[in-house]
Amino acid sequence: SRTNIFTLENELLVKRNKVFKGLLDYILVIFSMPIWLPVLCIITLIIKKEDSNGSVFFKQERLGKDGKVFTCYKFRSMYSDQSFMEEWLREHPEEKEYYDAYHKYINDPRVTKIGHVLRKTSLDELPQLINVLKGEMSLVGPRPYMVTEKEDIGQKTHLVLAVKPGITGMWQVSGRSDVDFDSRVEMDIWYMKNWSLWNDIVILLKTIGTVLGRSGAR
Repeated sequence: SRTNIFTLENELLVKRNKVFKGLLDYILVIFSMPIWLPVLCIITLIIKKEDSNGSVFFKQERLGKDGKVFTCYKFRSMYSDQSFMEEWLREHPEEKEYYDAYHKYINDPRVTKIGHVLRKTSLDELPQLINVLKGEMSLVGPRPYMVTEKEDIGQKTHLVLAVKPGITGMWQVSGRSDVDFDSRVEMDIWYMKNWSLWNDIVILLKTIGTVLGRSGAR
């Protein structure tokens, strides 16, 4: 069948490549620790100062390698107490209509000041370096899909979930919000099929450029 040919051609299913990519993840994360660890600590302090009641991390279950569910970390970007939302929605009916249509608000009042900055710069995803050290994620790969999205991936599930999800990937450097779900799946499959060390380096460099340019975020 075509699927078997596809699997044979899949560069990231070659054991040598998987081992090499895994080693590269650990080396890059450990050697860059003097850069990202202080940033992680500073953001933690700011989050705690703005809203001391909530936890620093937002934890969400995502699909990992071979469909195994793991806890994915992000910096919390919303207020822990959202009891004001009912009244806010009464005062802003247009926001409720927008949410019903697009599953997000135009001006979300739940997002903290630091949360806006984190989302705009994608720094909310920095704690996923912990996921990389835990062996659950890779620096570059398909973005971790939500558990509820497994059925939506369809027949290509076994391909997309054959490797560790990445902190960044093809989707990240392709104007994320403008890419529909099916195109995202196709991008992930293209990435795996055509994997090379050079592609990973290009994606990492583009991601750094995106973060520094404060663009491409949700």
